[in-house]
Amino acid sequence: MSARAFSKSLKELRIHFSQTSAASNGLRVRDFIVKAYPGLKQANPGLPILIREASGVESRIIARFEQGRERKVVVDSLSASDVEQKFNALVSELK
Repeated sequence: MSARAFSKSLKELRIHFSQTSAASNGLRVRDFIVKAYPGLKQANPGLPILIREASGVESRIIARFEQGRERKVVVDSLSASDVEQKFNALVSELK
């Protein structure tokens, strides 16, 4: 993944996944995080990126934009590359 600086309207990213749920298949989401996080943080040092693991939760990525608007994508049962595609679509959604 090529890291890029996001628009100033993106205020926070949250990534939730389960390390135990079969649907979450946490290792795929974790693979995405391990690959993408260093570059994302380097390109966006002031952007809070919150990563949460919990048993039995739905794997999802949530982006919070200006004025409290939030968008969520569910990434259960997706490969790491599919997670990346969903992520890119989510953070590009600045309307």
